[in-house]
Amino acid sequence: MFNKEPQEIPVYVFMGFLGSGKTTFAKDVLMNQGFTEGAKTLLLACEEGEEEYDEKALREKNIFLEYIDEDTLTEDKLLELGSKYNPENVMIEYNGMWELDRIFQIRVPKGWTVVQVISFVDATTFDVYVNNMKKIMMDQLRNSDMIIFNRCDENTKMAEYRRSLRAVNRRGQVIFEGKDGKPMQSDEELVLPYDIDKDEIMLEEEDFGIFYIDAADNPDKYLGKKIRFKAQAHRPSNYKANEFVPGRFAMTCCADDIAFIGFKTYYGGAATLKDRDWVIVEGTIDKEYYPEFQGEGPVIVADSVSLTGPAAEDLVYFNY
Repeated sequence: MFNKEPQEIPVYVFMGFLGSGKTTFAKDVLMNQGFTEGAKTLLLACEEGEEEYDEKALREKNIFLEYIDEDTLTEDKLLELGSKYNPENVMIEYNGMWELDRIFQIRVPKGWTVVQVISFVDATTFDVYVNNMKKIMMDQLRNSDMIIFNRCDENTKMAEYRRSLRAVNRRGQVIFEGKDGKPMQSDEELVLPYDIDKDEIMLEEEDFGIFYIDAADNPDKYLGKKIRFKAQAHRPSNYKANEFVPGRFAMTCCADDIAFIGFKTYYGGAATLKDRDWVIVEGTIDKEYYPEFQGEGPVIVADSVSLTGPAAEDLVYFNY
């Protein structure tokens, strides 16, 4: 007799600090939107927040709540709960103060598969948390499929936050909600500091950050365009001899949080380049599928790459 393959059990992870809106969102999805459609669901809450669950109402919808703390977030406990409930869905309201590695490295019951990670951010305290708990906050945001800023108002720096987060998480969707819970859109359009309609886009040194964000978000707009820019060379170990990344170090969400940003470039002489070489790249923008982004993104087919001196500033930013 053949062993039956375990059925995939989708796991949804909600992350965020206390008061960020995780429980409110979970209650709305489970109780009002009928997300589980009656399927047996295990809800794991890793903290007791300002909002409380109505356990009786949850059970009436075939949803079973279990509270777990740092001591009980173990492989044995998850295996025990998996056997006890045999859920068809699992939702985990994760404690924002815990290291993210705990949830992703722990052994889970067979079939449990993380299908979506959503981070919740209170827009009124975002800057404070980033400045004081940068590593924990940024780990959450880097690993999220969706980032929801709530409690936004007309003073929320939506465009700035969106651009900064796109630099550290290309695949994550960023959503802003007002204090009434309704989606908000930024009125600020990204004004490009270069002329995209010219025969060749000539980037000034300080323009690279804006170019990276806009091209990553709108690859079709740049398809077939000629471009010339200054950057530093980087050759990842898994790249072929004709591939490298010309890019810049950029300031992202906060001081001291630096990311190297750039697009894969094809160039016959790439193997001769050393990491951190400053180069002038001239070529044509194309696009291809990026598995890590789950979508298409820009690539550059270089006509020439020449060594040059360093830029006047070490870092680039996402405004000007």
